[in-house]
Amino acid sequence: MGSPGNVHPLRIADAERAVRHVFIRNLELLALIGVHGHEKGKLQPIRINVDLAVEDAAIIEDRLDQVVDYGALTRRIRGLVTNGHTNLAETMAERIAALCFEDARVKSARVRVEKLHALPGAESAGVEIERKRT
Repeated sequence: MGSPGNVHPLRIADAERAVRHVFIRNLELLALIGVHGHEKGKLQPIRINVDLAVEDAAIIEDRLDQVVDYGALTRRIRGLVTNGHTNLAETMAERIAALCFEDARVKSARVRVEKLHALPGAESAGVEIERKRT
């Protein structure tokens, strides 16, 4: 499973708005996902990308507890993906976005979920959502 050439980085970091860009790129996992009979009970490869706009603390004192921990978020995404069957990529993307907002510093989240074997002849098919904290 290679990395796609069509996913381009977003410009999210912004000094004037005090926004930091935290991201997870091309996380490939096996998931129980899909609505069709041939997808039920069968692990499928998926690719997940997450882009977060985060409050940018000017001084972080080089401590992990002062930033959004992408490692911890990745572990939570893995837990979500392995926690049973999900019918829709849209549902999975919404659930991942909800995980992101559990950290109060996250202002917005863009989540892409791609099924890598969904369509013959296509590298992937899926959904990308963007959600903002209300």
